Amino acid sequence: MTSTSTSPPTISARELNRATLARQLLLRREPLGVADAVRRLLALQAQQPASPYLALWNRLDGFDPAELDAAFADRTLVKATLLRITLHTVHRDDYRTVREAMQPTLYASRLGYRFAAAGLTPADAAELEPGFLEFAGRQPRSNGDLAGWLTERVGAEKKDGAWWGLRSYAPLVHVPTGGPWSFEYAPSYIAAPEGRFTGEPAPEAALRTLVLRYLEGFGPASAADIAQFAMVQRARVRTALKELGETLEVIAGPEGRTLYDVQGGPRPPADTAAPPRLLPMWDSVLLAYDDRGRVIPPDYRKLVTRVNGDVLPTLLVDGYVAGVWRPLAGGIEATAFHDLPDATWDALAEEARVLLAFLADRDPSVYRRYAHWWTKLPAGLARVLPG
Repeated sequence: MTSTSTSPPTISARELNRATLARQLLLRREPLGVADAVRRLLALQAQQPASPYLALWNRLDGFDPAELDAAFADRTLVKATLLRITLHTVHRDDYRTVREAMQPTLYASRLGYRFAAAGLTPADAAELEPGFLEFAGRQPRSNGDLAGWLTERVGAEKKDGAWWGLRSYAPLVHVPTGGPWSFEYAPSYIAAPEGRFTGEPAPEAALRTLVLRYLEGFGPASAADIAQFAMVQRARVRTALKELGETLEVIAGPEGRTLYDVQGGPRPPADTAAPPRLLPMWDSVLLAYDDRGRVIPPDYRKLVTRVNGDVLPTLLVDGYVAGVWRPLAGGIEATAFHDLPDATWDALAEEARVLLAFLADRDPSVYRRYAHWWTKLPAGLARVLPG
């Protein structure tokens, strides 16, 4: 952090939006391979199997889903429980950094009440973990396989609580199981090749690296944004920011917030054009901040993030969420939360046409299990955009 008597540079809310879109490859589709793209983006939300594919379809010029299939198969990209204790796709070179930075969270709080309710303690987890990882390292294991291994050691009554805790506590990655999007809803796991991370101050060094990687992919951002993204304590983030020192630039953000950024990070002008996009469920750009208003207008947040945490596929118009979408027979149903110009509808229709062609080879009715949410949305301006 630069320490001078001069005032820090400022950034407006709209400039902050454009900086976010630039780093998340949403100002234009880029000619990148999937591995390089995921490194640029840092992490893709992956609890719904289709979402990493649709996230990259929105961001890459000439995206070939077979390239993502191959990257999952050879573990260039890995899917694991990581940021915010949810499933994410990260590059294998970032997996250890993310996992190690989150180690205090994963090893302490996330054993959770079910683990404790089963009469188990953190000491039990530490004792179980080496054998658990050795078993999961021999070959891919299903939920049933791992639960069965635990049953033999803690008994049937404690098995469910033990498995609920250890699936986050232990470093496991998902193995492709087939289906249109590499992974199905019944997961298969294998131990991460690095195993458990030990030693201090490794988590704090990893957190400093993660802060830099986050700011490269999502900045500028506040300490609260970084803590929200990684689900780590704000005090740890503040310490990491202080230790990074002049590596970072301090920026005065909207409403007086103090923001941090990497030196030379792209910050396009406020009037930079932002093309419409049809973002997938749980897209990272919607969830990576404590202040989500940089992309989601506050009045729309409860419409796209449902009461159980489901985040619906959204229309991005001029860089901001403007509605939701879903496939229906005959096209993509786009529901806008406010009036849109005819030219915007035309641009969305072209996106929908290309998306339908993309889905036709994989899963034309993607996200169909979430269709019940549309009956709970207020009446909007809906159009079916044909293929």
